[in-house]
Parts: sequence; C-alpha cells; structure tokens
Amino acid sequence: MPDIAAVKAALTAQRIETPSWGYGNSGTRFKVFAQAGVPRDPYEKLDDAAKVHEFTGVAPKVALHIPWDRVDDYTALGAHAKERGLELGAINSNVFQDDDYKLGSVCHPDPRVRRKATDHLLECVDIMDATGSSDLKLWFSDGTNYPGQDDIVGRQERLAEALAEVYERLGDDQRMLLEYKLFEPAFYTTDVPDWGTAYAHCLKLGPKAQVVVDTGHHAPGTNIEFIVAFLLSQGKLGGFDFNSRFYADDDLMVGAADPFQLFRILHEVAKNRGLEAETGVAFMLDQCHNIEAKIPAVIRSVMNVQEATAKALLVDLDALGEAQRSGDVLAANAALMDAYNTDVRPLLREVREERGLAPDPVAAYRASGWQEHIVADRVGGTQAGWGA
Repeated sequence: MPDIAAVKAALTAQRIETPSWGYGNSGTRFKVFAQAGVPRDPYEKLDDAAKVHEFTGVAPKVALHIPWDRVDDYTALGAHAKERGLELGAINSNVFQDDDYKLGSVCHPDPRVRRKATDHLLECVDIMDATGSSDLKLWFSDGTNYPGQDDIVGRQERLAEALAEVYERLGDDQRMLLEYKLFEPAFYTTDVPDWGTAYAHCLKLGPKAQVVVDTGHHAPGTNIEFIVAFLLSQGKLGGFDFNSRFYADDDLMVGAADPFQLFRILHEVAKNRGLEAETGVAFMLDQCHNIEAKIPAVIRSVMNVQEATAKALLVDLDALGEAQRSGDVLAANAALMDAYNTDVRPLLREVREERGLAPDPVAAYRASGWQEHIVADRVGGTQAGWGA
C-alpha cells in the first residue's frame, strides 16, 4: 500500500508553473472578453500570480511570453518577482503574430523572414540570461493550407537549421522545449504536428532539447499517457502545457474535459519518477480564460493537477505490478480505478493545513479581498491581452 507520509511529501514538493498570459485578457479564436481588474503590465501579472502561490503554496514560477511581457529591465522584473515569493520561469517565444509570418516563421520560404524569426528566438535566450530562466519554450504556427503551397521536406530542413542555431546559443544550464500541435492555424500540413516530429528534431539536436506535451493539442482518442510514458523513458519529456479540450485547442482549465485522462497521464509520470526534481519535468499551465475570472481559474487548475497527482500517488504499485506480471487484466485495471475513485480532497486539505495554508484555496482567495482591490485599483491604462 502507498505510504501516506511519502504521498504528502511528494504533494508538498510539487511545483506548478503558471502562465503570465493566463492573467490577462485572453480567450478563444473568435473573441476576447475584457474583464475588470486585469493586469496592465508584466509587474501586475506577477502580483496576481503571487496570489495563486500564496493560496496554493505550489505555484512559485511564472512563465513569460515575449513580446507580450517585454520590459526594459528584466533584472528589475526578476526582483519584483522575488519580492513576491516568485521566480521567472520559461520564456515563451512568439513567431506567430507578426504580418511577416503569414506563410510561416522559421520555415518561411523567404530567408529574410526566417532570419527575423530566428533572431527573435535568440533574443529570447538573451532574456533567459537576464532572468535566470532555464527553459526556452518554442511553439510554431508554421504550416501550409493547400497542397503544393510549399515543399514539405524543405520546410523541415529550414526548421532544423533554425533550431540548431538557437540550440548552439543555449547555456550549459539552459534547455529548449519544443511543443507540437496537430493543426491550427495550418490546416493542410503543420511543420511540428506531433510528438514524433518534435522528438526527432530534439533527438538530433542533443540532450538540451526536449519535448513539451500540451494536453489540449491532440486528436480525439489519442493516448496521451503513452506519449508521456515513452518520452519520459527516453529522457525527452521536458514538460507539460496543461489544459483541456473538448473539440480542438480549447485551452480550458486542466482536468475540465477529462479528469480521468489527467489522472492516467500523471500515473505514468509518478510511476516513472517524473515527479522527482532530477528528471526536470516542468508542470506548466497553458490556459486562456475566456469567460471565467482569471485568478480563481488558475487556482482551480492548480488544484486539479494536485488532485490528479494525489490519486496517481495512491496507486498500489505492488498490487498493480503483481497483476500485470500474472496477466490478471481486471485486477490491474482495478488497481488504477481504486486510486482514481478515491476522494483525495480531504488529504489535500490536510496537506495544506499542515503547511499553514487555507484548506480551500479558491474560498481563501475570494475572502482575501484581492479581486475587489484590483478592480478598484487598475483603472486606466491598457489592459494586458493578446487581442484576438
């Protein structure tokens, strides 16, 4: 049976990175609905992220997105984060919102555009140097919409060339995390469409290149836990972008669509030592809240990851292994289902209380008065957001 003390220790040690863009006005591909009290700059985004960490105790890192979070002084931004008990996490590049990138960025047929895109990626590494971040996260919207639009192999060669240049720029303690996406905005071919393509490029680049699994970027029915288990076994799972999808890239709160899938993924992570700091797996959120309040939604996602992790840690691995070795299909499945059907909320409340935290982070946030404070205080200026 699982050691409850060890389970508590693992839950206490878990770290979940929140996205700066999750605190601003963001949303679906058809509309962004502005909300009162939204941050106006990266400093205010960090102020909101600090509240998530204050009430959950497990979210000290904040990922930045460039140019959305560009500032004149990254040392000052880092100091602001540190004052609030935070640190700056992954630096996310943006080579998809410039008019030059209509036909692609690093895969574009025009060498001028490719140079512009690659220079932006190199700029992101400079920002990593300034912030102390160890992770450069790359997602490319590159692809084509029509047969014959461009050379498929040629685009892969251009991609590999850009990745190699950026890889060589990385420091000894820095790494490149390559994300894949099935489709959108490219509908005929996508240049990094699946984990195999990402894995192949990372394998060629070397040990500082790893794959990011965005849980919302897969075709219906995809066995994401298989992908996670394989990449972890090969030392190529760099991290997650946790969110949920019902249809396409919905970017909903993690666990909202299929909490059982989230549990299955985290079971493979826990069983294969992915929760241990030495593996370097980054547990990042990537959600774009369209109608719900920003900060409580991030808190809820953090709690959903915690609950799925707790259930994964409660799997009786001895019983599971014995059933698997003996070919007892039903007993093996029952070992997982017993853990999944456990109500872990009392356990997590206990873990929080033992750390001096409120047992219900969402309720604690609502009672804190922070939401009312930011609504009253953040009047004027331009709200942060990506303006879809």
